[in-house]
Amino acid sequence: MTTITDRPTTALPEPDTTGKLRVRPKKPRLFSVGLPLALYLLFTLVPFYWMIVFAFRPAGSNSMLPWPLTFEHFDTVWNTLGFSFFFKNSLIVAALSLVLTTFVALATGYALARFKFRAKVPLVMALLCSQFVPGAMLLIPLFQVFREMNLVNNLTGLIVADTVFQLPLAAMLMAGFIAQIPVELEEAAMVDGCSRLRAFRIIMLPLLRPGLIAVGSFAFIGSWNNFLFGLMFISSQEKFTLPVGLSYTIGSYNVDFGVLAAGGLIAAVPVVAVFAVIQKYLVQGLSAGAVKG
Repeated sequence: MTTITDRPTTALPEPDTTGKLRVRPKKPRLFSVGLPLALYLLFTLVPFYWMIVFAFRPAGSNSMLPWPLTFEHFDTVWNTLGFSFFFKNSLIVAALSLVLTTFVALATGYALARFKFRAKVPLVMALLCSQFVPGAMLLIPLFQVFREMNLVNNLTGLIVADTVFQLPLAAMLMAGFIAQIPVELEEAAMVDGCSRLRAFRIIMLPLLRPGLIAVGSFAFIGSWNNFLFGLMFISSQEKFTLPVGLSYTIGSYNVDFGVLAAGGLIAAVPVVAVFAVIQKYLVQGLSAGAVKG
């Protein structure tokens, strides 16, 4: 004869004085969540702290704090070492790379998300496989092409190289955003007399604003931080970008850490500002591109 055992009882929430169920708050998971996060923040923020200390304390000081406060290192890198020109070059390259990458990614993503054509699967596979190719492998073929086109030591060549390198991921992200928007909205606009281009402009573009911001910011940050292409394709000092100019502050036998830290802070300010403004759009873009494809 089979014996039915009693099921284990679970503790139910107890009603409070008002008759509503009271849910006990969960205990914070100190060792499994809090401690790893604290170690990660420590590992991430300590270099930034030392960069601030070196940038703002006087040369030769051993203070652990950025005190007494001085801006002599910023004056040196900006007015003496030419960081004002490097900043302007980086801004031009990153802004134009943003525009080109966003525009081409928008067209490519729309074609992938809305149309069916024979080469669609090979195109998607090529875009995905291109993500596994490191930038260093593109240096020699790009240099040969740019030399034939007189784009070596030219900011235009650097803009083209940054755009080409970032375009596959940007196109996949944009295709994911467009696929999330119901195609019925465009069809309804075209039934009412709009052309496809007008329906795209008045229906799709406003809805694609988070995707455009995410892809554009991704292109801007990627181009702003790109050191490899700038080092390879630019040889004149007046055309250096910030990462390349920053590398030339390191001497062969000595390093001025104050100047190096001040230059690093100048280079980091635009990227931190962009992240602070568009971080939620960037997360949405990465999630959409990862799911839809």
